Amino acid sequence: MKLGIVGLPNVGKSTLFNAITKAGAQSANYPFCTIEPNVGIVDVPDERLNVLANMYNSAKVTPAAIEFVDIAGLVKGASRGEGLGNKFLSHIREVDAIIHVVRCFEDTNIIHVEGSVDALRDVETINFELIFADIEIVEKRLEKAKKMSKSGEKKYLSEIALMERIKETLEAGNATRTLEFTDEEKDILKEVSLLTRKPVIYAANVSEDDFVNGIENNQMVQQLSQIASKENAQILPISARIEEEISTLEPDEKELFLAEMNLNESGLDRLIKKSYELLGLISYLTSGADETRAWTITNGTKAPQAAGKIHTDFERGFIRAEVVSYDDLISNGSMAAAKEKGLVRSEGKEYVVKDGDIILFRFNV
Repeated sequence: MKLGIVGLPNVGKSTLFNAITKAGAQSANYPFCTIEPNVGIVDVPDERLNVLANMYNSAKVTPAAIEFVDIAGLVKGASRGEGLGNKFLSHIREVDAIIHVVRCFEDTNIIHVEGSVDALRDVETINFELIFADIEIVEKRLEKAKKMSKSGEKKYLSEIALMERIKETLEAGNATRTLEFTDEEKDILKEVSLLTRKPVIYAANVSEDDFVNGIENNQMVQQLSQIASKENAQILPISARIEEEISTLEPDEKELFLAEMNLNESGLDRLIKKSYELLGLISYLTSGADETRAWTITNGTKAPQAAGKIHTDFERGFIRAEVVSYDDLISNGSMAAAKEKGLVRSEGKEYVVKDGDIILFRFNV
């Protein structure tokens, strides 16, 4: 899974990226400090892995991973090449979802590219640039489909109707993620890379004081919540500065720090959970003496396709899956005990894998 971190210059993107990845991406108080996207790979926290590794005495633990891409700050006119324009937009096309960092704090020491802090204006600035870029793509597809429709093929008529509906939505200033699509339309859209269709998490970057004392009175966060609700997007209040501080701590220090702030988990953990929820992802687990590992799949994936995540041979030669839920295994203390109670199931090709399933695949190639 690849998540792109976007936002106007100086809203805390690179600070958040540093905190998330500890990769040391450059962060400075002037626009376009980040030019080429910085990339960092982060392990997905999953407490189940260590429990299983101890049970099986696994030699290795491999969590699922997320790739974060710190994309340089967009500015007004990016779709027409302003700032570093189209280069940024091409980087956004490559990600699965967007983390849109929005500044929701005042600080006279940190320059704002527009001269003042206004969360609604900042969101509109970036969203309009993505909308303009999408309109250009849709118009090209529409022109092509109209030419091809002269052959009489129905699929081009369907594409024309779809593109006209999308264009109308975009020209009204709305993202395509606000629309519902049929399966046929989704098939057409597989060939069209629309920026405004990508799932979005609005990361409301608040001050340390607001985060600690409560964000109820932060009007910008409330405004952002309304935008997210309208767009079928998610919102996550976060303090990039606090996350940066947490990222420097040892595990025991981190736990103490979070407890002192009355937090159950870090912003990074919350961000990853939101990302999984947004993209409809789950993890199934494999465990043995060699390795305990988490595998990320889309919710609704059937057993053979889940097996294919490990190796294509597993999917091609799939026979069955031996499945036990994590909760059942742990509550019974061992695989043998779970089997005695009939909690280990033999599932076939139509089985839909669930989050936390521990699976042994049987296959023959």
